[in-house]
Amino acid sequence: MVLVLAWLIVPLAGSLSAIKDIDAGTWIFLILSGLATGASWLCYFKALKVGDINKVVPVDKSSTVLTMLLAIIFLGEQVNAWVLAAMVGIGVGTLLMIERKTDVGEVSEKHGWSWLLYASGAAIFAALTAILGKIGIEGVESTLGTAIRTCVVLVRAWLIVFIQRTHKQIFTVDKRSWLFLILSGLTTGLSWLCYFRALQDGPASVVVPIDKLSILVSLAFGAIVFREKLSKKASLGLALIVVGTLALVVKQ
Repeated sequence: MVLVLAWLIVPLAGSLSAIKDIDAGTWIFLILSGLATGASWLCYFKALKVGDINKVVPVDKSSTVLTMLLAIIFLGEQVNAWVLAAMVGIGVGTLLMIERKTDVGEVSEKHGWSWLLYASGAAIFAALTAILGKIGIEGVESTLGTAIRTCVVLVRAWLIVFIQRTHKQIFTVDKRSWLFLILSGLTTGLSWLCYFRALQDGPASVVVPIDKLSILVSLAFGAIVFREKLSKKASLGLALIVVGTLALVVKQ
C-alpha cells in the first residue's frame, strides 16, 4: 500500500523523470535508509506482538534522542544548553515509561523482557533511518526519494517472509485484518511523504522529535481500544517527552 501510494504521487509531483539524474551516493544512502527502515519495522512489530503498546512505543520513540545525537555528531546540527535540556527531558521521560509487561496483575514470564530487546532494536534502526534518509533525500526530490526507499523496504520485507516460509499465511488473513493492514499502509505512506519532505527542508534534530509526538495518538489508541492504562510514573514520563519536544520547537 505504501509503495502504490508513493509511486502514484511521484508523477503528480513531476519528479519521475529526475530518477535518471540521481547520483550514486544518493542511491546508496536511500537504499541504506530503506534497509534500516525494514529492520526497524521487523523489530517494532515483533515487540508489539510480545509487549504492550504503552511500553513498546515509548522505547521505540527513544530513537528521538539517539537521532538527535547522531544529527549533532554526523550532520553538524546545532547544539546548545536548551537542546541538551530537551534531550535529557525526552530521555528521562522515556525511561519512566518503561515498565515490565503484566497480565491480569501478575508478571508474564512467557516473554519476559524480550519486548524491550526488540523495541530497542526498532529505536536504533529508526535513528539510522532518519540520518541516512536525511543525507540521501538531499540529492533527490522528497517524493521520489520516499518512493525509492519504499521499494527497498518492500523487497527486504518479502525476502524475510519467504525465508521464514510464512508467505502461505497470506491466504488465511481475514477481511478485518486486510482492512486494517490497508489503512495502516495508507497512513504510513502519507506519514512518510510528509516526514521525508520535512527532513529535506529542516534539521533532523527538530523534525524527528516532532514526528515522535505521534506517541500521543498511539497511547490514546492503546487506552481506548485495548484498555491499556498508564501508571503515574509513566504519565510523568509522557509529560517530560511532550515538554522536551515542544521546547525544541519553540526554540527553533
